[in-house]
Amino acid sequence: MKAKGEAFEKFKQYKALVENKIGHKIKVLRFNNRGEFVSKKFDAFFVECGIQQQTSAPYSPQQNSVAECVNRTIMEWAKNMILAQGLNLEFWGEAMNMTVYIKNRCPTKALDSKTLQEAWSGRKPDVFHLRVFGCKAFAHVPDEKRTKLKSKSMPCVFLRYYEGTKVYRLMCVETKRIIKSRDDVFIEGSKEIGGVPHFEKEENIVVREEVEEEEPLTFSRNTPLHETRMEGVQSEFTPSFSLEE
Repeated sequence: MKAKGEAFEKFKQYKALVENKIGHKIKVLRFNNRGEFVSKKFDAFFVECGIQQQTSAPYSPQQNSVAECVNRTIMEWAKNMILAQGLNLEFWGEAMNMTVYIKNRCPTKALDSKTLQEAWSGRKPDVFHLRVFGCKAFAHVPDEKRTKLKSKSMPCVFLRYYEGTKVYRLMCVETKRIIKSRDDVFIEGSKEIGGVPHFEKEENIVVREEVEEEEPLTFSRNTPLHETRMEGVQSEFTPSFSLEE
């Protein structure tokens, strides 16, 4: 979500997705008393769908201990990935998405060593495509977007994956634009300087896949992460659901 005001529409989308995917209906929604979940729209929707509401007492995160623990774990993983790669705080959203993607593919005792992805889809996840967050990569530049004398590949920073596809999300080092690419060359042991990976000259790296440009990514190279406080990045409560048999 780009804003908390989108919570209602996002919940409706999630409800439709989960009920269609696993064939069960949401019976209970547990949340704290944050404003994005306490509204007349939510109340009317809960009554219409027969969903029971459970709220925690104000300033009592321990009553949502499972959700709070997961949120804290995700935040710590994401922070450590950013620090390990020397990236700036602007990448925290990408790191959070990557963390959730990886966590969903890790075995858990709660499911008898199954992964969350397997419990959700019924299939063991494929992990051979996993790459190191923030490593350098080289994406192929299509013939239509370059002249004969220009390089066939562009240096990028690997950010994360796109769910449901075999496409990687990369950031071009030169333009700071987000691009999509499938088969890339990854240099996972690269050295890094100045807040972004430092790309030494590489020869004869050619990737034969198309690249699709996306939106530009606002990016600052002036302040290293270790000198930047994690202000404005707080662990938000994630609703937990109880599904009927």
